[in-house]
Amino acid sequence: MMIAMAKTETEAAPLPAAQARTKPGGAGRELRWGWLGRVSYADGVALQERVREALRAGRGPEHLLLLEHPHVYTLGRNATPGDVVLAPELLAARGIEVAESDRGGQVTYHGPGQLVGYPVIDLDPDRRDVRRYVHDLQETLIRTLAEYGVEARRRDGQAFVGVWVGEEKIASLGIHLKRWITTHGFALNVATELDYFSGIVACGLPDVRLTSIQRLTGTAPPLPEVAAVYARCFAAVFGRRLATLDTADGR
Repeated sequence: MMIAMAKTETEAAPLPAAQARTKPGGAGRELRWGWLGRVSYADGVALQERVREALRAGRGPEHLLLLEHPHVYTLGRNATPGDVVLAPELLAARGIEVAESDRGGQVTYHGPGQLVGYPVIDLDPDRRDVRRYVHDLQETLIRTLAEYGVEARRRDGQAFVGVWVGEEKIASLGIHLKRWITTHGFALNVATELDYFSGIVACGLPDVRLTSIQRLTGTAPPLPEVAAVYARCFAAVFGRRLATLDTADGR
């Protein structure tokens, strides 16, 4: 699975009582969001790190970075080399990169037709609860899918963190926290080529079945449209005020 609670890095000491009372909560904070198009995995990680450090230093607002990646298998902290079952020569032939990640969980696939979301937000002081954050991320995806007539749900158990339609998985979660600022996030299969998941033990579940909006509904909504729907759902769940991201410089 793409999230391991024990591996989530918080690195944050409790706030002194007076500071905890005076630091403003997250409700109503500005959230800059944008559809960034196709971005390499390395560039996506670097952008998250820049935004996180600006937010931590008080030089920038929270961000919701929405994009898609070229073909890549990403290995979370709990992944092993055996989780990628495709031979190296086949990886090269299919143009699939393999990249390590500091998010929780095992291995997953990102590629064209998949909406990837990286919220970079501060959970301090009113949302310092990792399980609540995961639950709320699931809620944003469930609401987004409902807009397309797809009834999605959570499943019990840490191995099944994500979003499911029946017994099929449609979205994965994998997060990282540092001083209560989030990076990484989710991957939602919109019009994803699901065959690419056969090259890995997806999320550490050998028999997991994957699905997508296109497979379930017969239509493939444009990713920029789904991104806009998702941004509205995220703002509603987290109580943020949306502002448009300048996609030229990621600010």
